[in-house]
Amino acid sequence: MNAISKTDDEWRKALSPERYHILRMKGTEKAFTGDLLYNKDKGVYACGGCGAELFRSGEKFDSGSGWPSFFAPVSEESIEERPDRSLFTTRTEIVCARCGGHLGHVFEDGPAPTGRRYCVNSLSLDFKKDP
Repeated sequence: MNAISKTDDEWRKALSPERYHILRMKGTEKAFTGDLLYNKDKGVYACGGCGAELFRSGEKFDSGSGWPSFFAPVSEESIEERPDRSLFTTRTEIVCARCGGHLGHVFEDGPAPTGRRYCVNSLSLDFKKDP
C-alpha cells in the first residue's frame, strides 16, 4: 500500500473540520452519535482520509460501546497500532496504515475469533456498499 503524506494545511483543505478533528487531531466523536454505528448494510469501511479499505461489514458487531466496532481489520497491513498514554492510562490507538489518520482504539474484550474490539469513530470512515 502506497503511503500518503500531506502537510497539515493540505489535510485541513481536504477534510471537513469534524473529520480533521478526528483523523488528524486524534479527536473522538460523542458516543452513540456516529452515522455508521447502526449501519447493517454489506460492504467495506474505508478510511475517511485516504480511502484505504480498513474493515468489512462481516466483522462488524454491536459492542454496546456507542462506536462502530469490528473484531478484525481487512488485513494486518491496513491498520497500525500505537501506544496511547493520554487520559492517565495506556491504551492502544489504531491508525490507518496508509495515511496515519486516527481511527480509534483497539481493546482485548471483543468476540471470537480474535477477542479484539476495534472501536472506531464513524467520522474516520466512509462506507462503500456492496453492489
